[in-house]
Amino acid sequence: MHIHILGICGTFMGSMAVLAKELGHHVTGSDANVYPPMSTQLEAQGIELTQGYDPAQLDPAPDLVVIGNAMSRGNPAVEYVLNKGLPYVSGPQWLADHVLQGRWVLAVAGTHGKTTTSSMLAWVLEHAGMSPGFLIGGVPQNFSVSARLGGTPFFVIEADEYDSAFFDKRSKFVHYRPRTAILNNLEFDHADIFPDLPAIERQFHHLVRTIPSEGLVIHPTTEPALHRVIEMGCWTPVQTTGAGGQWQVKLLSDDGSAFEVMFEGVSQGVVEWDMTGQHNVANALATLAAARHVGVVPSMGIAALSAFKSVKRRMEKVADVRGITIYDDFAHHPTAIATTLDGLRKRIGDAPLIAIIEPRSNSMKLGAHRDGLPESVVDADQVIWYAPANLGWDLAATAALCTVPSIVSDSLEGIIDRVKSQAQPGTHVVIMSNGGFGGLHGKLAEALK
Repeated sequence: MHIHILGICGTFMGSMAVLAKELGHHVTGSDANVYPPMSTQLEAQGIELTQGYDPAQLDPAPDLVVIGNAMSRGNPAVEYVLNKGLPYVSGPQWLADHVLQGRWVLAVAGTHGKTTTSSMLAWVLEHAGMSPGFLIGGVPQNFSVSARLGGTPFFVIEADEYDSAFFDKRSKFVHYRPRTAILNNLEFDHADIFPDLPAIERQFHHLVRTIPSEGLVIHPTTEPALHRVIEMGCWTPVQTTGAGGQWQVKLLSDDGSAFEVMFEGVSQGVVEWDMTGQHNVANALATLAAARHVGVVPSMGIAALSAFKSVKRRMEKVADVRGITIYDDFAHHPTAIATTLDGLRKRIGDAPLIAIIEPRSNSMKLGAHRDGLPESVVDADQVIWYAPANLGWDLAATAALCTVPSIVSDSLEGIIDRVKSQAQPGTHVVIMSNGGFGGLHGKLAEALK
């Protein structure tokens, strides 16, 4: 059948498009902004993309329209679908009905680390010969695609708490019905759809309610919000990670690049890998617990993690120009910014570190995280904040509260000039945004030549 996807370049919708194509459907799609890495992946799969939402793209009518959660009433394509009575569905609902039905779903939920942890888990199962299907909100470098059907009942999915569509305000993950669930962490986020943290906790409990009593819930001991979620009622066995949990680590290096894994007090082996940061150590523990639930012994999981290559745009080194190293990172929440910079600082020691940050997520634009931003950048030597035209709060006032030198720029050219004047050989530059950032990474690398 012909499936047309509105909002196809979002990480979830683009991955779903890949699965629909693999199932043999004719897939087309449109988005306001068609940009890499998703556009590149979709074009390589032979999926036809259209920029913008002109209703003409829906004539002749497709058999089904899948409507992304970025679409709202008033969008010309959405209005056309409703007025013409075309069949439509949300992405998570389509996925549940056509891909996940009857499979052993391993879901990774949480405010941070979903993409990295689901990539780790898919890789560990792959390394163990289990050929899992997966849908990940990024491109894991061990696979080079963000989604595939796989050859066994096992399916790893990044389970997002964001809403499903304008006509279905439930979190995406309530559609997935996992048997194995990782709850990584839980903080306030998505201020555009959730009024407060308890509202998100309630959605997480809706997820917990769907996990069978023969399943497994995995969560860290250090997250009060997740304890509250479990206390609302849990009918499934639970394993915990971190201090006081069944799964623990002994760090063998400050930056998290080597650590010993303990399960119920017994050493399972040592992970030595290219990743840094305590957050990735925590992601690894949850991954090993989930993999063990489907039969992968920890020693085999540890061997797989030692060959794990991370995800595109997760501290991805994108250029090395005259001794200046440029990284692309997706961090867009104070906690993620802080843990990422901490991990890099522990790896590079006293080398100069410049952070360039675009407050682009909906929660950032609403100012929900601004109080946490000054503290999040303490491991940088200096910070350049990018102020987009539609930011609804005073970024300069927040920058002024930073304890490290901080400036605000309203242009990419201004950012590039600042870095050129400051960066010396040996400097590390981290560009943090959950969007394309106007191609700043490539422009900066070119300018530094």
